[in-house]
Amino acid sequence: QVQLVESGGGLVQAGGSLSLSCAASGRTFSSFAMGWFRQAPGKEREFVAAINWSGDRTDYADSVMGRFTISRDYAKNTIYLHMNSLKPEDTAVYFCAAAKGIITSTNDYWGQGTQVTVSS
Repeated sequence: QVQLVESGGGLVQAGGSLSLSCAASGRTFSSFAMGWFRQAPGKEREFVAAINWSGDRTDYADSVMGRFTISRDYAKNTIYLHMNSLKPEDTAVYFCAAAKGIITSTNDYWGQGTQVTVSS
């Protein structure tokens, strides 16, 4: 079993920056691919970013490419999402996910989410 706890959400003005954290506990963190998803009001949950188990491969949604960076810290069992040049359309609940293989739309474990609100 893996428990995921997100933190770092909040309110920020457009053009600003925010960093999210996802702390993992339970089974071996280093063997899981990790990712971030988001869900805006009235919309389906969508993929944001992913990082593989070894940390040497990342993937991003087109909408955040060049603005967001995903990383992982094995010593802290934590992944991060550094968000720059935020836009009002980035407003959503952000979820952390873990998968034994690769990150997909359905993963093995999910966090509870953290709210990010970008004001115009």
